[in-house]
Amino acid sequence: MKEERILNRATDGCKAVNRGHQAEQRAVTFLQQSGLEILQRNFCCRRGEVDVIARDGDSVVFVEVRWRSDSRRGGAGESIDHHKQRRLVAAARFYLMRYRDGPPPCRFDAILLEGRGMALRWLKDILWL
Repeated sequence: MKEERILNRATDGCKAVNRGHQAEQRAVTFLQQSGLEILQRNFCCRRGEVDVIARDGDSVVFVEVRWRSDSRRGGAGESIDHHKQRRLVAAARFYLMRYRDGPPPCRFDAILLEGRGMALRWLKDILWL
């Protein structure tokens, strides 16, 4: 019985990871269809992680993708708390160090996916450096 619960938890974790990848892919497809060029996905450093880095004209856009199947624990936007915001900004600053002539204009956006149907909302300029 105990082994069965462990297996169910492991399977549930795999399903959640798979749905997270689906949500991220949906966000990337949406951004591309909206005219953004995807520069990098899942940028990681010691300071944090950025789900998607894109170019919109001359600007670099750091995108946080959040999906919530229901709102019992709050919506997708509410999950981007102060701690997550600090880690996003820190990772973005680290990424921008690669521009030797100074960083280009940049912004932080969020793609929020809600419900099993993944209804999508795009929020622009959610944070500032």
